Amino acid sequence: MHTFRTVKRGPVLALLLLILSASVAACGTGATTGSNAAGVNTAGRIKLTYWFWGASPQEQQIMQKVLVDGFDASQSKYALSVTYNNNVDTNIQVALAADGGPDIVYGSGPSFVTEYAPSGKIANMNKYSQEYGWKTRLNPAMYESGTLNGNLYALPTSFDSDGVFYNKAVLKKYGWPVPTTASQLMSEMSQAKKHGLYAGVSGNKGWRPDNFDVANVFLTAEAGPQAVYKALTGSLPWTAAPLVKAVQTSDQWFNAGYFGGSQYFNLNYDDAADLLAQGKAAFWISPTLSFQFLSAYFNNQNGNLSNLGFEPFPTLTPGLPSPLYTLESPSSLSINPYSHHQAGAAEVINYMMSEKFLTEMLQDGWPGYWAVPLANISAQPSQFQGLSKLYLQAIDDLLTAVKAGHMGYSLSTFYPPAVENAFLNIDEVWTHKETAQTFLASVEKAQKAAEAAHLVSPIPKPYGIGQ
Repeated sequence: MHTFRTVKRGPVLALLLLILSASVAACGTGATTGSNAAGVNTAGRIKLTYWFWGASPQEQQIMQKVLVDGFDASQSKYALSVTYNNNVDTNIQVALAADGGPDIVYGSGPSFVTEYAPSGKIANMNKYSQEYGWKTRLNPAMYESGTLNGNLYALPTSFDSDGVFYNKAVLKKYGWPVPTTASQLMSEMSQAKKHGLYAGVSGNKGWRPDNFDVANVFLTAEAGPQAVYKALTGSLPWTAAPLVKAVQTSDQWFNAGYFGGSQYFNLNYDDAADLLAQGKAAFWISPTLSFQFLSAYFNNQNGNLSNLGFEPFPTLTPGLPSPLYTLESPSSLSINPYSHHQAGAAEVINYMMSEKFLTEMLQDGWPGYWAVPLANISAQPSQFQGLSKLYLQAIDDLLTAVKAGHMGYSLSTFYPPAVENAFLNIDEVWTHKETAQTFLASVEKAQKAAEAAHLVSPIPKPYGIGQ
């Protein structure tokens, strides 16, 4: 699930109540009594808290079994408690402002460290990184994404990348091959519209940051990783021609209906997954994160599990390597500096940064969110069933490309928060309220402000740069 860090401004009273509740629910509170859901005796243990977004009841059961019960059984000092709420980003921001909150801090991608670290709102994790060997255990690019000025403040929870989901039955019905080029994809999307189908079913209903999915695709596949790398490191302005063209191409695709057409603002992830499963659309351009939404619609019970396919989004600009993947993570883990049990929080994070955790999450049926960003993953797609198998194959393909430097940069993982937030307004271009040039001028302004404040995290080099 995508979540967004900016506090939604509401009535003052509501904000004060949030602060009050956050202070009361300050981290490191007391000891536990009794047993957990798995029957592990947790009496007398130190309670550790972790706030998470509002996962479905099925996902909460998996989290309880694999994370909570698993962690509790792995040691005898701590007992983990997870709280679920879709307002997790807002709640954490308010809680940290009041010097409270959970022991383990959820973030919507590791780029948020540049907001919280300078003000001391998340803890420096260098000593735990050294203790547990995180720097060598994790993928270098993903590890560095959670650092600032050489210090570690967050660890990404998973690999993620954008691509194209498709319904094999729809393609077969109309005699379309699986598209491997942009021209093929555009042609089949146009034909889908003529047959009364959605050309694509992307959307941002209820969650405007889903605009980032579209922005990521065109910054990687049109502008290319080299141009984006140079913009993020200050050697190319965001108003340069390749970046302007990327935004203009996203506008062309949007207005051609390839992202839901006029329904873009009325579709969310669940709507998209449902329409794809019903055969009312052939394609959905979305991150691998979406496997977790698709599991409710493509499954053995519905008898359509074999209809789902996934391909990387095709390269748009001649000369760029193909396939290209936008490297990202849907969320990150940090330690609350106000926690009285920071070592316990680090132990939970370390428990999650393992292949055991990855495989158990997939085996229990939660694809899309928990491809732990390890330097080496030995698990094979053939070990899994259903969507977990297809998901791990997509991640395996992603890692092959990343090792060759064929990767782009996700907004939520590598961009300074101010630049990420500026990209939220890309839909102003699609609705012709702004030009690509004026939009990117605001992005450039945000980039310069981040550079002046030294709030740019390390950016891994793509193919062709420093190699």
